[in-house]
Amino acid sequence: MTDDRTTLAMLSEQLADAVATAGAALVAVHARPRLPSTGVHWKDGVVVTTEGTIRREDDIEVTLPDGRHIPATLAGRDRGTDLAVLRIASGSLPVATLGDPATLRPGHLVLALARLDAGGPRAAFGAVSATGGKWRCWKGGEIDRWLQSDLEIYPGFGGGPLVDTAGRIHGVNSGGLSRALATTIPVSTVNRVMAQLLERGYVARGWIGAAMRPVQLDPTSRQRLKRDGGLLLLSLEPDAPASRAGLLIGDLIVAIDGHSVDGFDHLLDVLGGEVVGKTLRLELVRAGQPVSVDVVIGERPRSARSRP
Repeated sequence: MTDDRTTLAMLSEQLADAVATAGAALVAVHARPRLPSTGVHWKDGVVVTTEGTIRREDDIEVTLPDGRHIPATLAGRDRGTDLAVLRIASGSLPVATLGDPATLRPGHLVLALARLDAGGPRAAFGAVSATGGKWRCWKGGEIDRWLQSDLEIYPGFGGGPLVDTAGRIHGVNSGGLSRALATTIPVSTVNRVMAQLLERGYVARGWIGAAMRPVQLDPTSRQRLKRDGGLLLLSLEPDAPASRAGLLIGDLIVAIDGHSVDGFDHLLDVLGGEVVGKTLRLELVRAGQPVSVDVVIGERPRSARSRP
């Protein structure tokens, strides 16, 4: 019994040390009424938090671990991945020590941390419940790794980190990506999105300017085209990439640049920001006949983010 108590006490001390280590890089973000959220000092002068907790874009402040309140400016936000980036004065606090989410396995003990005021970090204790590969959340953003835990995301914990027993930060916790689950946005996704937000203030995504709906091909067409289905064009925006390329209402897009597109997830996978300005070949079915059309991919207008 004594050995068990000693082991438990050692684990308890290790977890407390992990909270102290990671907590040194946390700030409270005051960008909404009443309750602040949490932010991680990801690199010098840059704080990462969740987009859903940013309710105003001006007059933002953060509370540092030593209790000081300093101004912050919004560098950019991305609803698709629920990430926002703030700039603060350089040298304000230590930078987070980042881990590798690929090393986490179901059953590993983890912590969710928050800072809501100058009173020190807050912690919730749990375990990794599931891991996996890339996935697309209901907001449309691509997350590089599925990382779910049984941690409770208490009010104010949004934007805070997922921390291992050594105090390494493996990502940013969000309660808004998978509604009923505590989901962590992994380090690689944060780095990718943060770079774009710092550069341009938003995440660029490809756009052809058309309203579509997924349809399934009949058995004969499936066999002939070697495709299961496609996206039927319902309307075209004037002077958009699709209309400029000569696409017509009623065309059925079955592939883009050789990739099948029988659903919106497949389309979003193809129309990433890296294809903006590039020419891609669309494989169509028009009046029952296969047709190929080259389209110069545009950048999705920020006022029309929901339409491909």
